[in-house]
Amino acid sequence: MANKPKISTSTQLLGIIGNPVGHSMSPAIHNRAFEELGLDYVYLAFRTEDVEGAIRGVRALENFKGLSVTIPHKVAVIPFLDEISTVDQGIGSVNTVVKEDGNIKGLGTDGPGARKALLDAGATIENNRILVLGSGGAARAVSFDLAHNGRPKSMALLGVIPEELSHLANDLRTKTGTPIEDALLTDATLAVKMENADVIIQTTPVGMHPKEDNSLIPKNLFRSGQTVFDIVYNPLKTRLLREAEESGCLTVSGIDMFVNQAALQFEAWTGCDAPIAPMREEVLRQLKQG
Repeated sequence: MANKPKISTSTQLLGIIGNPVGHSMSPAIHNRAFEELGLDYVYLAFRTEDVEGAIRGVRALENFKGLSVTIPHKVAVIPFLDEISTVDQGIGSVNTVVKEDGNIKGLGTDGPGARKALLDAGATIENNRILVLGSGGAARAVSFDLAHNGRPKSMALLGVIPEELSHLANDLRTKTGTPIEDALLTDATLAVKMENADVIIQTTPVGMHPKEDNSLIPKNLFRSGQTVFDIVYNPLKTRLLREAEESGCLTVSGIDMFVNQAALQFEAWTGCDAPIAPMREEVLRQLKQG
């Protein structure tokens, strides 16, 4: 590992805004990446409710290069940005802010990070039937990116919050060319959609530590040859992934999406290729420490 650069008047500042942010692994993973490449950057966590003030600070401070944006500010930050991509406008939220020549740009890296995790694992998205469980922020990011860039045959959404589910489904229908189906998540609808799904993406917190015994999908519904992706990364292998693997499915862990989205942020801020292996190593070290 390269020696950690000393903080100086030329040090570039990055950070994460949200509330809470005390649990965030982003400072550890990004500062590890800066150390690996010997970059004169530092990344800090900022707990705030004043989103407008935070963006004013980024504009005002010359060395401030950008931000990660987490709950509950991913939507609220948008009115204060100068630029946002078409895909991210459709999603309605961003998790990254980049300042370039005074221009404040917002982008989302969760969706591209998820798509890369699937493709790197050997999954096929194009012309396949995608089933997304959940309709919240993560579901929006992943489903919009796949609908725009993955060219799936169709996409089915199952969620438990009717208004949120309907909103997401309607947005996807009007803003993408992918055929969309949606239904409330019940035992019956899950069984029907699992029969035809080629790729299943679990975007809810179900199965996350400390409730590791929970799973949205009964083991008997898995079919050999399916791809199953759980965005939960603590634990690394959820019950859902264990049972899918035992059923002959290709499985993808949430840690891959987390590292990928962080790497895309890093590259947007620095213009350098992200040191993926050390970043992944740092996440694993943080998880082991608890």
